Amino acid sequence: MKRFSLLLWAKLTLAVALSSGAALAHEVVPTIADLTVEGGQARLDLQINLEAFLAGVDLDAVKNTNDAAQATDYDALRALAPDALAARAPELLQGWNALPVLSIDGKALALTSQYINVPQVANIELSRIADWQLSAEAPAGAAITVTWPEGGGDLVVRQQGVEAPFTGFIRGGQSSPAIVLDGGDRSTGMHTFLGYIPVGFDHILPQGLDHILFVLGLFFLSIHLRPLIWQVSAFTLAHTITLALAALGLVTVPGSIVEPLIAASIVYVAIENIFARGLTRWRPAVIFGFGLLHGLGFASVLGEFGLPEGQFVPALIGFNVGVEVGQLTVILLAFALIWIGVWAARQARLDGPEEMVTEYPVMFRAISVTGSILIALIGAFWVVERTLL
Repeated sequence: MKRFSLLLWAKLTLAVALSSGAALAHEVVPTIADLTVEGGQARLDLQINLEAFLAGVDLDAVKNTNDAAQATDYDALRALAPDALAARAPELLQGWNALPVLSIDGKALALTSQYINVPQVANIELSRIADWQLSAEAPAGAAITVTWPEGGGDLVVRQQGVEAPFTGFIRGGQSSPAIVLDGGDRSTGMHTFLGYIPVGFDHILPQGLDHILFVLGLFFLSIHLRPLIWQVSAFTLAHTITLALAALGLVTVPGSIVEPLIAASIVYVAIENIFARGLTRWRPAVIFGFGLLHGLGFASVLGEFGLPEGQFVPALIGFNVGVEVGQLTVILLAFALIWIGVWAARQARLDGPEEMVTEYPVMFRAISVTGSILIALIGAFWVVERTLL
């Protein structure tokens, strides 16, 4: 039973390791839409991954373009020169206008392309986000609605040029509420707080593989609950501090520095798990330091969505709560999986010879060492990859 459990654990973790390298390069990110209505014109300024939309990737269903059935088409579009890709972007407009993406008081607005800026990318393994400006004639009306197509993934809508602007989060196949053209639709603090919780949770589960492995590294240290509480508390306090400072613009560290260090933190906790049999005096302090790094990583994700004006605090708290719920879910799932293994081992006591029995401390230590070795290998690979990229 012990041998079977460890073999299964090793296979699952190895699968994660083999897929982890490409995860960072092809992770799905939300589309950002800045909406402006003035002078009889509605303008939509998009920050968008054109390749994913042109390839027909279902961004509602996948978190990584490598997992999509259209991955080959996506990669072919990634290899196109910026001008060639920009020339194909208007292909999307027929379907978007039939939806329609923009409407005022129920009347569809026909979008046309004004300009597209597709960045040059030296490495086709790295995603590129294009700037695409669309416009439409906007008849007089009271409110405008934004509808995002099914399969379009997440969309962040930010109203521009008005007092108390609307900022909202729309999933594929959904519509925004009617947005008052003169402004005043700014979300309440509670609505903003609740809206940013799933954003934080989603960054841990399922998208935050590096953060998942770090949390598992904390979990694997000891069979006892107290060391886990100390570590999670230090980690939470630290990443909350840097998340707030970075969101306020008081701390800025390039991702080229932060991401390799986050990977290195994964390697450290995993290796210490192999040699340590419990919580050392310095471990909470080290975890606090690593938490500061992870907070900067969380801030980069929050920056993709933007923080609504006047709702900075509830949005930040909501995002952080979502992150914490995601981390606790990882820990609870880990507990559950190990207890399932213990239950299976105890069943073997009834159905098989005595040597098949594996008690919880023995199984935990075996899984801890095996899992920590594999986590360290993944982290080491990321250190090299993120440093070179």
